[in-house]
Amino acid sequence: MPTRAGHSHRRPDAPDTAADFERLAALPPGPERQRLATRLVEAWLPMARQLAGRFRDRGEQLEDLEQVAALGLVKAVDRYDPAYGPFAPYAVPTIIGEVKRHFRDHAWHVHVPRRVQELRNQVRACIRELSTGTGRFPTVAEIAEQGRMSEEDVLAGLEAIESFRTLSLDAQLGASSEEGSAALADTLGLTEPRFDAVVAREAVKPCLAHLPERERRILYLRFFHDMTQARIGEELGISQMHVSRLLAHACRRVRAHVERDDGGDRHPAAV
Repeated sequence: MPTRAGHSHRRPDAPDTAADFERLAALPPGPERQRLATRLVEAWLPMARQLAGRFRDRGEQLEDLEQVAALGLVKAVDRYDPAYGPFAPYAVPTIIGEVKRHFRDHAWHVHVPRRVQELRNQVRACIRELSTGTGRFPTVAEIAEQGRMSEEDVLAGLEAIESFRTLSLDAQLGASSEEGSAALADTLGLTEPRFDAVVAREAVKPCLAHLPERERRILYLRFFHDMTQARIGEELGISQMHVSRLLAHACRRVRAHVERDDGGDRHPAAV
């Protein structure tokens, strides 16, 4: 048979609230019940804060964890029935479960599958056990043996440990954040927008050598000097229509040559 609340196995530092819980269970919903529940939450709040402190080294602010633990305490008080036995053994799993759900669902800055989160926690526990008293970081193989995991799972857990928080690209490097100091974004490479043009130009170079001199000159004036067909005609002493025909013919020959050489994967954007 379940014991009555507070009649046995009560924590030495626990408040004596057995009578209040008996009364709470008998009250219907309403202001009086709400006031009594609030007093009970306040009485047990030190325990909730103590439980939140167990998770203080996992990257979250202690104040945030205490709020989550307090929410778990509110749920425990609301759902508790004195027939369950002492309040503390009932409330502790409820509060800890609320804190763990907070880490699982809200603390990560990016979405991480639950399995990877569990691997992270398992790897962290193994590292703590193996490094205690040794002063060194354990190897992947040692962690895998300790946790009875594969090395692939250990690597996934280690990667997740480093991925709990995101870092702004504007974050300052080093200890100083003075104006003018380097930011993280300054260390990242950028995609050069002209890379594709370089590839295209290298692809057409051998083809241009096979063109007649006048067609090469037309291509040069059109695509490197950005001259109009009419202006090219004036430069070479031919009509604009003739320039248009020669230009189209030269482009077709270059394209056919490039596509024949590499199976059509390239497109001579340079011309």
